[in-house]
Amino acid sequence: MEIRQAVLHNWPADRPLLAPLGQIAPGLLLVFGSPALLSRPGLADALAQEFPEAIRVGCSTAGEIANGSLAEGSVVVTALAFAATPLRQASTVLASMDDSRACGERLGQQLAAAGLRAVLVFGQGVGINGSALIDGLAAALPQGVSISGGLAGDDAAFERTWVLDRQGLSAERVAAVGLYGERVRIGNGCFGGWQAFGPMRKVTRSAGNILYALDDEPALDVYKRYLGDYARTLPSSGLLFPFEMFSSAQESAGLFRTILGIDEAWGSLILAGDIDPHGYLRLMHAQTDRLVDGAELAAEATLKSLAAVPAGGLGLLVSCVGRKLVMGGRAEEEVEAVKHVLGPKLVLAGFYSYGEISPISAGVECKLHNQTMTITCLSEA
Repeated sequence: MEIRQAVLHNWPADRPLLAPLGQIAPGLLLVFGSPALLSRPGLADALAQEFPEAIRVGCSTAGEIANGSLAEGSVVVTALAFAATPLRQASTVLASMDDSRACGERLGQQLAAAGLRAVLVFGQGVGINGSALIDGLAAALPQGVSISGGLAGDDAAFERTWVLDRQGLSAERVAAVGLYGERVRIGNGCFGGWQAFGPMRKVTRSAGNILYALDDEPALDVYKRYLGDYARTLPSSGLLFPFEMFSSAQESAGLFRTILGIDEAWGSLILAGDIDPHGYLRLMHAQTDRLVDGAELAAEATLKSLAAVPAGGLGLLVSCVGRKLVMGGRAEEEVEAVKHVLGPKLVLAGFYSYGEISPISAGVECKLHNQTMTITCLSEA
């Protein structure tokens, strides 16, 4: 398995940086970029011209990750040449948020085949129910297939995001790639690092990813009361105060949910993924040091999920834009912490997202995460 990476800052001036990637004849191209540069005329076409045989997949971001560093306003192109891992691409149009589960099912139907070991999936970050997308994808795939990836970003504007596949850039398509065979090795880890802020509150009315009431009180009223002055800048300030999810037995689900929008008329909160209608929620907040520690724990969990530390491979990092906003100028510290744990043999690539897709640990059912650092390690035996 060979990997090469290029970071583009200017287009078309940086096109020559793509040439060395072609020397390894990559079968897979992962492309993560700022919406302004990724959507620059000619860039997607140039990738198709330079790498006509490669599967090209990726998305716009709220910040790019390139081999241990945080980049902004760039496009990170990572080329992977597998020695003995067949690949297959799938993509489909997401007609509406209500189409999210069926969209996942369509992707799974395109990829389901003997020997499927892992799926990477990338969807738009707005107008999608990420939980339903994953549920549909998982339902159409054989048991035991690892699913990971993320939802696109647009530099925290929450207006329009982009997904790249072999057909080019689209604001409506969801793309995935399947990895097949016995040689591919997959490791996963994720962790948050957030702290509790207030008591658990019972979900007393919800529908999918819409939260109407907590303890029989309008959810928006409860949320505003806890946020104080931060409530003036909702929904953007909601990225700083996610919910932790608990079961009806008040046991942690290991998942967080970010606020994507509010509805003043209904007194409701629009969350980034589904919640348990019979469960509990608790507000969380964070400090940079705790988030960096969480990223380090995610990296340690990734290594533990592998039978042996790979001699080379890819570390795909998908972290939440909310973490980046909390950490500000120190956001790169969590990427550095991951690199320190995973070591110099793995090439790191990834992005800051509007939803992280990963098992909590290897072999565990995939979930949509918010406010979490997720890591997927890909290598070959």
